[in-house]
Amino acid sequence: MSTLYEKIGGQPTIEKVVDDFHNRIMADSTVSGFFANTDMKKQRDHQIGFFSLILGGPKDYKGRSMDKTHTGMGLQQPHFDAISKHLSAAMTSSGVSADDAKAAMGEVEKLKPAILNK
Repeated sequence: MSTLYEKIGGQPTIEKVVDDFHNRIMADSTVSGFFANTDMKKQRDHQIGFFSLILGGPKDYKGRSMDKTHTGMGLQQPHFDAISKHLSAAMTSSGVSADDAKAAMGEVEKLKPAILNK
């Protein structure tokens, strides 16, 4: 059985999704401020590795855990919802099928307590 990572097209699709995702985030004033002091090249590499990991691809993620990464940021449900919306839209525009995008977003949803530090 193939992994979700393989089903969506592997590394090339993940890279496309992350690039589109970042463009969407940076254009959204409700969440772009969280990235004001972020090295977006480094962030891109981290997110490609992270999304690959949670979707069953290569285990190349070397970043911190989600709770440590997001501690002290003051993220609330509306921020999580906005980020989720942008990620889902980036997947769709990158050619990920609706079913696969929904499955991927299910994996992201499991991380919400750690991301919101709740």
